[in-house]
Amino acid sequence: MAAFRPSAATLARITDDRPVYVIGAGPGGLAAAYALRARGVRAVVLEKADHVGASWRRHYDRLRLHTTRRLSALPGLALPRRFGRWVSRDNLVRYLEKYAEHHELEIVTGVEVSRIERAEDADGWLLHASGGRELTGRAVVVATGFNHTPRVPDWPGRGAYGREDGREFRHACEYRNAEPYAGRDVLVVGVGNTGAEIAVDLVEGGAARVRLAVRTVPHIVRRSTLGWPAQYSGVLVRRLPVRLVDQLCRLQARVGVPDLSAHGLPRPDTGLYSRVRQGAIPVQDVGLIDAVRKGKVEIVAAVESFEDGKVVLADGARIEPDAVIAATGYTRALEGLVGHLGVLDGRGRPVVHGGRAPANAPGLYFTGFTNPISGMLRELAVDAEKIAKSVTKGLRTGR
Repeated sequence: MAAFRPSAATLARITDDRPVYVIGAGPGGLAAAYALRARGVRAVVLEKADHVGASWRRHYDRLRLHTTRRLSALPGLALPRRFGRWVSRDNLVRYLEKYAEHHELEIVTGVEVSRIERAEDADGWLLHASGGRELTGRAVVVATGFNHTPRVPDWPGRGAYGREDGREFRHACEYRNAEPYAGRDVLVVGVGNTGAEIAVDLVEGGAARVRLAVRTVPHIVRRSTLGWPAQYSGVLVRRLPVRLVDQLCRLQARVGVPDLSAHGLPRPDTGLYSRVRQGAIPVQDVGLIDAVRKGKVEIVAAVESFEDGKVVLADGARIEPDAVIAATGYTRALEGLVGHLGVLDGRGRPVVHGGRAPANAPGLYFTGFTNPISGMLRELAVDAEKIAKSVTKGLRTGR
């Protein structure tokens, strides 16, 4: 006898009293909600901000995607051609707004979920939310984002820095553009994509001096070579053996990226894909190579501490910039939400993501907590379809 497969309308009725809750109205949450809705499953998106795409709205003004328009669209709606190959921050926000409207997604803003627990009857999940709300869902998709909570290292002396002499310290999440730093001496800490791009923006915006503090030398790749985007290579090689990809990338770097050793950026001694597997994405060049070669961005040692109004570097140097911008990344901040469920690894990341739920937490899904070489938005779209398929299967089988 064939298995019973309820219609989309029946599935929707099944979840009317206990919908699937999606936490976060960024690209991952919206894509998951659409994919579920397309399969007839009611999905309710809970967003703590007042609008979709909240984290993207906070990024610096000049930001453009490092992934192509064609491979950055979410399922069910293409990114408009007029946005160009490398979509700007503002256009991506417009797209997310249009996406939610076009698919008539059910989104509740101003609601923050603080904790997820098993429902008392063990059938579904109980969400504790702001305003004393307790919501019960058949399944939960956590899509609170890769860049959730700004991370600032606990540097000695950091708390007192700038209090008396007017020097400025900011995390990169507060940086918008170079205008406030025109004519000033600025130290950018951290050479990920954000730090590299902010350093270039400061140079182009008229900062008097720009230094970039580097602890671990990054891999630098051209965003596009002869019209071929780096993302395309990332998609092609992501399932090849790590050692082989490392060798291919090493060869490509020697051909396409100049040796910056004389300027303080030697070639890394570990493979590019090996680094990616550990969570370190290569820096895509949007002007950093030229800025470093011309001496407009000066590479300095890592920050060790703050002392007497000075920044102490790992090589013993003491510098006195007018402003420090810490491009030191973010934490996922999932511990309070799901840390008690045994679904996180030692670094606070979900043990599984996409269409797989943890073995000890069926019906709990995570999306957007990896930074793949093939492109975050592309993988969010793939994850959304896998999650919807898995949730639907669970509803059909009663699991």
